Amino acid sequence: MKTGPSPKGLLMRRKVLSASAKAFLQYGYAKTSSRIVTELLGVCNGSPFYHYGNKEGVLLELARRMFAGQFETAEHLVGPDAGPLRLYAAETAVQLHIAELSEPLRELYVTAYTLPSTSQYIHQGMLPRLREIFGAYLPDTSDAALYELELASAGVTRSFMAEPCVGVFTMERKLRRYLECCFRIYGVPPGDYGPVVEQTAGMDLAPVARRIVDWTVQQADQAFASVMADGTVPEPKPVLE
Repeated sequence: MKTGPSPKGLLMRRKVLSASAKAFLQYGYAKTSSRIVTELLGVCNGSPFYHYGNKEGVLLELARRMFAGQFETAEHLVGPDAGPLRLYAAETAVQLHIAELSEPLRELYVTAYTLPSTSQYIHQGMLPRLREIFGAYLPDTSDAALYELELASAGVTRSFMAEPCVGVFTMERKLRRYLECCFRIYGVPPGDYGPVVEQTAGMDLAPVARRIVDWTVQQADQAFASVMADGTVPEPKPVLE
């Protein structure tokens, strides 16, 4: 009878995930090789990525963790009484700010929106949230049609993440144009999304994005040190206090 991974196998998966996270944040996805990760792990037999199938499998697991807390962070930013449009705007705006902090982070996000398994995870995972946020504007839209709209908005997200803020293309300009495009895709009238765009563009989200990245790096460092020492993984603390 087939059984799950052994405790030793689970421990190695945790080590590989922690080491890969450190490498991705420092070098980016494309430049992170199995050699870099094996050097961090202190092993030399084979590719460490096989514990997740391949390098894309490692990124998929990281994407699950990265995206899991995004709406929780946005809710903390805008408050419990904020409407769904403000929640969506804050969550996506934070993503754009994070991608702007460094080229490895930009590449990591763009790659997550590009590779088959990670992009599929994002598309499928967003559907329930999109129904909650935009259901009032799309009452008769089927799941299949909503999925197609998510493909469109994800393409917009990827394009705006990939384009750095240079010259007149400031973060404020990027946010305004990006949010306008996404809200139009989901049929939100300008009278409804206009105030939300103004509020979001006026938020100082750069420190929030930096705290999230610093927290991610800290968690990767702590988890890596812990699993290398005794095989335990520390409980993550809140990103925002």
